[in-house]
Amino acid sequence: MDLTLSTREADGTTVVAVGGEIDVYTAPRLRDKFTELVAAGSYDIIVDMQDVEFLDSTGLGVLVGGLKKVRAHDGSLDLVCTQDRLLKIFRITGLAKVFVIHDSAEAALASR
Repeated sequence: MDLTLSTREADGTTVVAVGGEIDVYTAPRLRDKFTELVAAGSYDIIVDMQDVEFLDSTGLGVLVGGLKKVRAHDGSLDLVCTQDRLLKIFRITGLAKVFVIHDSAEAALASR
């Protein structure tokens, strides 16, 4: 399985829709996307993970790294995730307390 990435702008926020697997092989593409967005001045990012089928520790590290990048510019990185198997990973690792996790991209945008 590969990783798909698409971005769109909404109300000054960049929404990154991610699909497929975020693992040791594909995570560098997501890290590069975060680097590219921050370099372009996008500091408020929502990562829509509704189509993510697998997430490993490398993927978690990339998400945390993205959060650190935007926070360095007083930005934010929120997640959209409703899949129990992924939410369980965030709870077990304690990252559910680090990230703001929404049920939909619309809810994430509305909370801004």
